[in-house]
Amino acid sequence: MTLAKQFDVLCIGNAIVDVFARCDDDFLVANGIVKGAMNLIDAERAELLYGRMGPAIEASGGCAGNTAAGIASFGARSAFFGKVSNDHLGKIYAHDIRAQGVAFDTRPLEGEPPTARSMIFVTPDGERSMNTYLGACVELGPEDVERDKAEKAKLVYFEGYLWDPPRAKDAIRLTAQYAHATGGEVSMSLSDSFCVDRYRDEFLELMRSGTVDIVFANESELKSLYQTSSFEAGLEQIGKDCKLAAVTRSELGSVIVRGGEIIPIEAIAIDELVDTTGAGDLYAAGFLYGYVTGRSLADCGRLGSLAAGIVIQQIGPRPQKNLRQAAEQSGLLAPDAA
Repeated sequence: MTLAKQFDVLCIGNAIVDVFARCDDDFLVANGIVKGAMNLIDAERAELLYGRMGPAIEASGGCAGNTAAGIASFGARSAFFGKVSNDHLGKIYAHDIRAQGVAFDTRPLEGEPPTARSMIFVTPDGERSMNTYLGACVELGPEDVERDKAEKAKLVYFEGYLWDPPRAKDAIRLTAQYAHATGGEVSMSLSDSFCVDRYRDEFLELMRSGTVDIVFANESELKSLYQTSSFEAGLEQIGKDCKLAAVTRSELGSVIVRGGEIIPIEAIAIDELVDTTGAGDLYAAGFLYGYVTGRSLADCGRLGSLAAGIVIQQIGPRPQKNLRQAAEQSGLLAPDAA
């Protein structure tokens, strides 16, 4: 059965308020922070790190939420499932994501735990090290799945990080079931190599069973998934395990894999690398925007590279410039494109 689609992409993820601060590598070492990774922390450590941060910027984030905002910035119809608490940060998060044009109606949690927050330390090389207290995120469950949105989305996208809270797995599987039953597709991001290490077998099962159609990964995540040091071997294997994959390689661009077909995509030239937070999320936004609007895989990759290249030249993971206008100016979209 195929229903008329109300949304282009429905994203599912951890609803997190990001707190950004600059630091040097010595600060990371002194505070036991793993550089370039997403470190899960408890409430006590969250308070400790927050107290040691320098001047900070607060912004609504979370990987899939960033992707939803990016898709909306391209002019597509996006929705989001994610759990916040009915507190100050939860209200900020809901306001921010709705203001960016994303449909967000997940019922907030009353009481404890509070809304999630992530302390993100940005080193001079632009690398970000995330220290995340999941808070209310862990309460996302099947009861939060809005069947109408799941059935009326062309594509569902979820972040691998959401595999940490146990009940979220059931919510994702239920959403995938609704989407597939009405002609939709399902995609996921592997999120980071540490996440892959935790759930390698489960991620492979999602791909090989057809629960997930499209996979987003970076080079280190791909190698971790297949426990190989060979990028080429990883590409060959992922082409067998899922319908479509896009693998990012920072300044080397990205590679799109469909079966035995491999499509290399160049990264865009940038003026200055400021902060890599959100690069993969925005790449997925550009790619998925192109995919759900029927563009070639090469153009999907170019739209992804454009969005990623824009976001790494700013602080924060939500695009501060309109991505549709940027794509039109670069010639990737016609001014009257739907």
